[in-house]
Order: sequence, then structure tokens, then C-alpha cells
Amino acid sequence: MPSVCFYFEVHQPMRLKRFSVFSIGSETTPDDIYFDNELNRNIFYRISKKCYLPTNKMLRELINKYKGRFKVSYSLTGTFVEMCEKYNLQVLDSFVKLRETNCVGFLNETYYHSLSSLYDNLNEFETQIKMHRNMMKEKFDYTPTVFRNTEAIYDNRTAKRMEEMGYKGIITEGTERILSWRSPNYLYNPVNSDIKILLRNYPLSDDIGFRFSAKGWPEHPLTADKFAAWVSQSPGDIINIFIDYETFGEHQWSDTGIFDFLRHLPGELLKYSNIDFVTPDEAVKRYNPVGKIDVPFAVSWADTDRNVSTWLGNGMQVNCFNELKSLEEPLIKKGDSHLLHVWRLLQSSDHLYYVSTKGMADGDVHKYFNPFKSPYEGFINYMNIIQDLKQRVDKGRKK
Repeated sequence: MPSVCFYFEVHQPMRLKRFSVFSIGSETTPDDIYFDNELNRNIFYRISKKCYLPTNKMLRELINKYKGRFKVSYSLTGTFVEMCEKYNLQVLDSFVKLRETNCVGFLNETYYHSLSSLYDNLNEFETQIKMHRNMMKEKFDYTPTVFRNTEAIYDNRTAKRMEEMGYKGIITEGTERILSWRSPNYLYNPVNSDIKILLRNYPLSDDIGFRFSAKGWPEHPLTADKFAAWVSQSPGDIINIFIDYETFGEHQWSDTGIFDFLRHLPGELLKYSNIDFVTPDEAVKRYNPVGKIDVPFAVSWADTDRNVSTWLGNGMQVNCFNELKSLEEPLIKKGDSHLLHVWRLLQSSDHLYYVSTKGMADGDVHKYFNPFKSPYEGFINYMNIIQDLKQRVDKGRKK
């Protein structure tokens, strides 16, 4: 019996103000001059109304309707939860109510949705995971057993460390780069540990996340019964449908029919006797791996390349990444918890995403999310902020 595992990424970054070179060295606090609180608030209000609140309400209704047979899972970043607490507690409460159904699972990830797994050492990476784990326990009384790295970034090193930290499973992209001829619809092990790998079925996931409203797509319109038939015909143990939560109402607007699709999908899937729903925690308990996967170089679920070139694909991004990374040791030594928090907010992968210079379809997606007019404007702005933060770290610090 193949299981369906629905997982949704829920994340919001702290977007940045325009910060000129002439602002470097200002005495104003970083919170006031780095982060665009008005923009962050307006975006959060809009997406709460279009996506978070109506989708959470619908999913609770569906869980109740199907009396525990329908299940979903989430990864809520720390920056998202902070925005809930700052701008709209009703959103956070709606996720708590979903948790109370006992049909909703949660994953751990980096608190700040950062690229810290790519640092030379994994100290900061582990710190952020522990911060996220503590947050999940405090806010939701939930201790996940499955880890999902930022944007599903994965390699052998990360898998080994997650096993050492006690996780039973880890999520990544089911790309041919690591699978070759094999199917993503099974669990696997890394070559260097016994942790179980859950692989995103990206064709089926992207049918909802990216192609749903594409009128030029031969399968348009995508209906719940059509999608359920595809899933039922897919061989394997588990079909992992992992998508951005903002697919519902934000990326795919209500008038595309995305909510009608979601409303009917659980019932259409449950019409098939060979289908049930599981959370990632349940999946790693139920299924055994069928083979091993060797991933020496990082993969992700981003862009058509499905690697880390989304954030480190040009010289500007690499320079920003190296400058940001270099602040780790000085900040730890300085011991200023506020500046440490600011530095970690700047680690959110979104900031380097905005500096991408990719073209074609990837470039169109980057432009859609980018608050800057160009990657070059994003680079200058981000680098100016990093230089200002470096001065603040150095000020009064013992050599």
C-alpha cells in the first residue's frame, strides 16, 4: 500500500531596507536600519489573509471530515514564528489548533532558514537546529524525529551529523542526480550512516506547486481526481509531495481553483484502497530503505539545477556568503546576543537568493520573489549591511 506524505514549507524572511554605503557606521540600532518592518508586516498580513488562515482552516475541516485518515506535515521556520508573534498571533494559534488534531506532523530545520550546513564547521548549523527544536517543543509540544534542511539541502556530511544528533530521517530532493534510474518513491540510506532518507517526488510536487495554473501545460486543468489517479498508479512505498505552503492562495491565486483542488484531493485519494496518508515521523517507522545513496556534493530542491547554485552560483553570492560566514567567530567571542540574532537573521537563504543572476525559467522565478530591482542592487545593499555589522562587532571588542 503506497502512502502519501504531504509536507509544506512555511517560511518568511526578515526583508531588508535599502541601506547605502553612507549609512555604514550609523549609531542607529540594526533593527531600525537593517530590516524593513513595514514591508515585512504588509507582506505577512497579505499572505495570512490569502494563504495561512484560509488554508489552515480548510485543512482542519478536512482532517475532521476524514476522521484521522488525512494527515499533513509542516516545517515552520523560526523567523516565520517570530513574525506570527509580532504581526498576527491568530496565524500561530491556527497552527497550534492543527497540532491538536494529532493528524499533523512537524519537522525540524535551521531556525533561521540558513545556509549554515555549508559552513566549514557545523557548529552554527547545530546551534540553529537546537534552537528550532526548542521552539517546536515550547510552541507546539512536539519533538520531530525527521530533519529537513533549508530548501532540502543535503549531502553525506549533513546526513551523518543528523544521525549523530538523534534524527531518524532526513528529507531531500528526489533528483536523478542522486537516484539515476531509481525511484524517489522508496526510502534510502546514505552511504555513511543508517539514517533514512525521504525523497521528494518532484514531478508530482511541481504539478501542484508550479504547473497548476499554467494554461499551456498539456495537463491543464489539473483536477483532484486526475492527480489522485496519477498517485494511485505510481509504484513504490511512499509518494512524498513536498511544496511551499504559499502555493495555496499566494503563488496560485484563489481564482485558479487551487482551493477547490485541495478541498477535494483527500477524498479522491482515499477512494483508492491502496492509498493512505502518513507524516514523515510515521514513514520512517513504517518503511525500510531499499538501497544506499552517495551524495558527496550538496543537492537541493531549488531551481532546475537542484543544487546550491541558487545561492552560491555567482561571485557576488560567494563574496556575501564568505563575508557573512567570517563573522561567526568574532560574534561568538564578543558575546552580544542581540548582534548575534541580527547576524543570524542575515543568514536566511533568501538574501542570497535575491542576488542570483540566473536566466530562463529560473530567472523568472527569482525576479518574482526579489524585492530589489536587480541582483546587483541586492548585492550592494546586502554587502553594505554586512560591512556595517562588521564595524559594530569590532567596536569595543577585545583583540
